[in-house]
Amino acid sequence: MSPSTFQAMWAALSPVGRDAQTGGYRRFAWSPEDHQLREWFAQEATARGLELTEDRMGNQWAWWGDPDTAGPGLVLGSHLDSVPDGGAYDGPLGVVSALAAVDALRGAGHRPNRPIGVANFVDEEGARFGIALAGSRVITGLLDADRARSLTDGDGITMAEAMRAAGRDPDAIGPDPETLRRVGTYVELHVEQGRALADLDAPVAVGTDIWPHGRWRIDVPGEANHAGTTRLADRRDAVLGLAGVIQGTREAAERRGCLATVGKVAIEPGGVNAIASHATGWLDARGANPEAVRGVIQDVTAMARAHGGAVHEESWTPVTEFTPDLVSRMREVLGGIPALGTGAGHDAGVLAQYGIETAMLFVRNPTGVSHSPAEFAEEADCLAGVKALATVAADLTGGER
Repeated sequence: MSPSTFQAMWAALSPVGRDAQTGGYRRFAWSPEDHQLREWFAQEATARGLELTEDRMGNQWAWWGDPDTAGPGLVLGSHLDSVPDGGAYDGPLGVVSALAAVDALRGAGHRPNRPIGVANFVDEEGARFGIALAGSRVITGLLDADRARSLTDGDGITMAEAMRAAGRDPDAIGPDPETLRRVGTYVELHVEQGRALADLDAPVAVGTDIWPHGRWRIDVPGEANHAGTTRLADRRDAVLGLAGVIQGTREAAERRGCLATVGKVAIEPGGVNAIASHATGWLDARGANPEAVRGVIQDVTAMARAHGGAVHEESWTPVTEFTPDLVSRMREVLGGIPALGTGAGHDAGVLAQYGIETAMLFVRNPTGVSHSPAEFAEEADCLAGVKALATVAADLTGGER
């Protein structure tokens, strides 16, 4: 693989879904931008003579070799969707690097003794419908298909309706053990979503585990009234109640050594001159200790109830350890590079929960910023990631050279 191959793929992806004002990306599931990304992936697979397939959720798989006849293969990959105004690297770096690693292996004359696949998982971020990792959760059965179909976006469009508009059949989605049977090992490369590697002065690390994490909806009721005639003492403002819960959430997270973020709120009726009758906030909480995370949610629930509200769990993923023997083998073949845990969720974590052998590689992010246009990785580090991924793939697929 030459640097120009990586650069060409990166340049082709760069304009898709990019906002000219913010520089961030809006690549949401089953949108026109998502269609462009899927077409790009299909074209790259076809150009390499890879067999392109889709599973029951629409995740794309490009195969070098036939896992139905040769047995379960090694899969590399990630996702192409983004959070609102997200960075360029979160997800796409893993897909581009996987394709580039295949090019590198072929260029070196590698003949794998097991199939090698490249995956593009759909709706990894959950930015449109609220549940992250939907593409891998549905095919593994961790997200019920009926629930997935009924999820709605900010405009009230259900996932089923969005899929139909994109030319998909939402009735076809569901667990897909036949597809998963083809996957023997999954290695996902991802840009680091922190600055541990910058502090360690290392371009690449092996991922060891994913912290437990989840999402909750906080509902706080109020009483609608006129902003210009209602005395402050007579108000029951849902926004003030939610604001108090949000502030308390931050304090609870600090006490318990966790991370907690309310990054999305909705106010009803939503008029500038109307006191809110209802306020909703969506909480993301995670940490190395699952009991501590649950403790934060208990605190938040008590605060919401004090305002007449409630907390509803929308998703929960327990601590996920990647396959220890695979992690050790990868570190050994890559010369003892650093090992890192992460607080971010990934499709690799879902496949690990399903029982597939999994691990990850992280590429240095000098800004330490993610889910933002400031997310970054130097090209030299990206190419080091491709080299590491190709080295791992060569080791895990043996064969002649």
